[in-house]
Amino acid sequence: MRKFLIILDDTPEMLNAMRYAAIRAAKTGGGVEILAIVSPEEFQHFMGVADVMRAEAHEKIEAHFQVFKDRMEKREGVTPSLAIREGDKVDAVLKHLKENPEIGVVVLGAGTENGGPGLLVTALTGRRIGELRVPITIVPGSMTKEDIIAVT
Repeated sequence: MRKFLIILDDTPEMLNAMRYAAIRAAKTGGGVEILAIVSPEEFQHFMGVADVMRAEAHEKIEAHFQVFKDRMEKREGVTPSLAIREGDKVDAVLKHLKENPEIGVVVLGAGTENGGPGLLVTALTGRRIGELRVPITIVPGSMTKEDIIAVT
């Protein structure tokens, strides 16, 4: 089964990427995988404190994932899977793609703020694009729910 990979973060445009991936997966018989990436800088403390912080980060991710999982199952009939990695965002995405051949498309949401489309969109469509083995679908953050439904 071909999977659509989306990256779980706290940006509003991620919701557009998630909606697009869920609808496309439902229409094509595919799946959705949600990748959450935890920055190692968050754990630069004494070992015991770092372990507690890591466990709390994983719990927070799993709680967010459950909300999105429930929403996808209810609205699109798609049950996503969750993967959690630690490290640099771009490197983690590329490594995850290399290790998971069932992923057929990366779906990213593009930011609408003055800062540009976002770190992942900029990196994966720029100098690091040659490292990808799958296409990228970029969903503009300015798209409405109706816009997304219309193009899927």
